[in-house]
Amino acid sequence: MILKKLSLISLGLATGAASLMAAKKAPLVNSIEPPYWWTGMACDTLQLMVNGPGIADAEVSVSYPGVTIADEVNPGSPNYKILYLTMSPETQPGKVGLEFTLGKRHEKVDYELRQRDRKPEEYTGFDASDVLYLIMPDRFARTETADSKKQYEGLEYAVAPDRTDHNGRHGGNIRGITDHLDYLDSLGVTAIWVCPVLENDMPGGSYHGYATTDYYRIDPRFGSNEEWQELIRQAQERGMKVVMDMIFNHSGSNHPWMKDMPSHDWYNHPEGDEMTNFRLTTVHDPYVSDYDLDHTVNAWFVPSMPDLNQRNPHLMKYLIQNSIWWVESSKINGIRMDTYPYADMAGMARWAQEVKREYPDFNIVGECWYANEAGSAFWQSGSKTNPVDTHLPTVMDFFLTINGRKAFTDQTDPWSGLNAVYDHLAQDFLFPDPQKILTFLDNHDTDRFLPEMPADSAALGPWKQAVTFLLTSRGIPQIYYGTELLMNGSKEGSDGYVRRDFPGGFPGDATDAFTPEGRTPLQNEAWNYLSRLLNWRRGAANEVIAKGSLKHFMPQNGIYAYQRRLGDKTVTVLLNGNDTPQKVTMERTLEVLPYGTRQHDIISGREIEITPEMEFSPRQVMILQNF
Repeated sequence: MILKKLSLISLGLATGAASLMAAKKAPLVNSIEPPYWWTGMACDTLQLMVNGPGIADAEVSVSYPGVTIADEVNPGSPNYKILYLTMSPETQPGKVGLEFTLGKRHEKVDYELRQRDRKPEEYTGFDASDVLYLIMPDRFARTETADSKKQYEGLEYAVAPDRTDHNGRHGGNIRGITDHLDYLDSLGVTAIWVCPVLENDMPGGSYHGYATTDYYRIDPRFGSNEEWQELIRQAQERGMKVVMDMIFNHSGSNHPWMKDMPSHDWYNHPEGDEMTNFRLTTVHDPYVSDYDLDHTVNAWFVPSMPDLNQRNPHLMKYLIQNSIWWVESSKINGIRMDTYPYADMAGMARWAQEVKREYPDFNIVGECWYANEAGSAFWQSGSKTNPVDTHLPTVMDFFLTINGRKAFTDQTDPWSGLNAVYDHLAQDFLFPDPQKILTFLDNHDTDRFLPEMPADSAALGPWKQAVTFLLTSRGIPQIYYGTELLMNGSKEGSDGYVRRDFPGGFPGDATDAFTPEGRTPLQNEAWNYLSRLLNWRRGAANEVIAKGSLKHFMPQNGIYAYQRRLGDKTVTVLLNGNDTPQKVTMERTLEVLPYGTRQHDIISGREIEITPEMEFSPRQVMILQNF
């Protein structure tokens, strides 16, 4: 019995000693973010967020020509240390030796500084010469690869795809997008906006990507960082740009920060019991209460998306660097920032300013979801109604989205229909730069423009007029994947109903709508119409539509006319918003269409002569080009 006790004591001592030895051998540093950086950046200060057990108490030194430690910050958690390094203009690429000392333990980490491979001016952004094609990667297409078995690597919540579940993962990936770039190019789009692709290791699956759990890692179910870079490289080889979706208002609730907050104020309302009121009017309301404003910008978006505190300067620096890292490492052409007004205005203004400082020709669009023009205009850089310069170049035209379906279909009220479109554009005086408004009929968060599949060609009229307006009016157009196939539906009951799989995008699909043979005759009619407009827009008409002035005429008898002009080149659009023929006098448009003028109609392919009286067939569209 005594021998047994001694054996147990010996075993315990041995186990304790082994644990101690293992602890001593465990690395001091688990991770450093960003994982690498570059020399020659506009900002000479680099923040390194170091994570490791007890790292806050470690002493740090650096030995590398031109690099010095400007500051060390222990934000609160014993497992985080934030270093600020300054780099002289002469600093060369290489491995920066960082020495960490904690008690008797020493560890050296070689931090990589890389050589930049593009000049700042070579990072061109998207603009009104482009048409964005919005893709939700989980629902667009999937290509099996040699690394497909690694799709759950390192994930805590590895939910298998289930395409019968509207709210579950369906298995689309980045390689699936890459393999269909030729399709997108033939359609005629010039840029793709990809919904978030960063890691979303969440218990609910988070197929949509809006609950980030790692800001430096592509979700392995979508692919790898290298596959993301390859998508962008191949797109740009075809002359197509790529816009990356980012979310800095909140993270996912399973982000490591939620388990060990770097500081007590890293998140707003860390207790997690305050949800946003979704009332963005509070941000510019001159009479707003502190309570209401707090519950817009500081409360959590949903329980699984805790609210980040952009007033914390160390967090804000982290987020700024994260965006710059993705631009520099993957060569994206733009950023779409989710839930823009819900974050701290001053913090996000600094973010946009710093990104533009590094990349002057870059573009950023902020999701400012307002049902009125004034709310959206408030957020655009240079707004005279906002005391803060947001430095945000582009905002989104949600008014058109919310009212577009009715505007292009309703004939019951003479003040609605196409008059609503006219009145909407008449509010552009509120915007510092109307050409930098992202316009769209629908997206992944709204009902589809079409509530159901049109019955026949005649029923395509409103859709054709809507996409015509989208592609010929002011702003930067965005179309939602599947628009060319007449994808339809309402999000009532499930967001998944407006995020259906692209037919033919997944192994085993019964039809392949990426090919004409896989589309119905009506879908081919829609595809051909949209493709003709897109390819015309990116060709001869590009500069006129992207840079030309706009003049429009109040709709009368349901006929809406507007003209784009650049120098002596013009594009004039005539829309009959009626389901019946209309015979109208053309006197009021004489200033842009003199009698006897003959112009080529892009839609019919015929030469059209302007006469004192003209007849328009139901829902007719004319696009008259004089060059």
